[in-house]
Amino acid sequence: MKITKTDGPPKDILQFENFDNELDLKPKHIEDICEIFQTPLTGAYNWDYTTADTRIKKLYELGKELNWNGSIDLNWDYTHPDDEFITEADEDLPHQTLEAYEALSEKEKIEFDRHDNAELLSQFLHGEQGALLVASQLTSCAPTYNAKLYAASQTFDEARHVEVFNRYLQEKIGMHYPINPNLKALLDKILTDERWDLKFIGMQIIIEGLALAAFQMLKKLSKDPLLTQLLHYVIRDEARHVTFGINYLEDFIKTLSPEEIEDRAEFAYEACVISRERLINTKTLQKYLKMTEEEAREFALSTSANAAFRNFLFSRVIPNLSRIGLLTDSIRPKFEALGLLEYENEPNDFECDWNELEKPLEKFGEIPQAI
Repeated sequence: MKITKTDGPPKDILQFENFDNELDLKPKHIEDICEIFQTPLTGAYNWDYTTADTRIKKLYELGKELNWNGSIDLNWDYTHPDDEFITEADEDLPHQTLEAYEALSEKEKIEFDRHDNAELLSQFLHGEQGALLVASQLTSCAPTYNAKLYAASQTFDEARHVEVFNRYLQEKIGMHYPINPNLKALLDKILTDERWDLKFIGMQIIIEGLALAAFQMLKKLSKDPLLTQLLHYVIRDEARHVTFGINYLEDFIKTLSPEEIEDRAEFAYEACVISRERLINTKTLQKYLKMTEEEAREFALSTSANAAFRNFLFSRVIPNLSRIGLLTDSIRPKFEALGLLEYENEPNDFECDWNELEKPLEKFGEIPQAI
């Protein structure tokens, strides 16, 4: 095993070839590339092993009952045809309206689709690794017994999500894209903060909330039944994670002083600002439509379709921030300036659909298009 330490994540696309049967692994594929980060993590023992009959305990029990195996429960025998799009063509997507896109051959449009999805799914992969690291931290530093148990179960969930997104990208698309710098900045911010409740806010409410909405949208567009099944299973897990964060933080934040609450509200706002940029992927636009990075970014920011997409994602997060008490009077104008405060009264994830969460997992070919 060779471990190479770097000062940052890779910047190049990693290609995987001949992945239909056995992976054609080259030295670069089996070299572990590590970036070291330091965190002043404060751990906590808990000596009260009393198990209260709470929603958090119920979520923990559901996680045990509905565990799935990424190696055998997903239909890896299925490979989507090379001449078909992975996701449904959407006339409202910005690249569909560009002359440069229309000028591409049908083969190039298929390649564009592969790269576009690889870029998006790679961000899911990197985000899930971040969630894995944060969940493992929460197991150590969460102060209560039930929270430690749930964080431990979530750590295993996140490991499974990393596994399946990585396998799909390697075996079915054949490439990894590097992490979006804004997603990396958000993960760094959460992982290196010493306060356990800010890790809860950043991961359970912001990152997991946005990911849940993004997974749901991609599932609706997916034409690949394996990708649909993968996303469906991950969504079931993520719904529990977000619900756990809301249930836990709503009670905890009430115990803080006004100054401490303002500090947490500002942290949540800053995380949302970074997240808006994290949703903008530009490398495929640069590669196929010959844009500069800045042109691709400005184009993505200016289109109504991408704006609607970003706002839809935040419509899942803002109500949750309101529920736990982090839309304070001083922070509300900042969210209003972003055009996000209008979602405050949308349904939040606190009152989750327990009947949906408790359903047995559907098998390949049985999964509805939307939940």
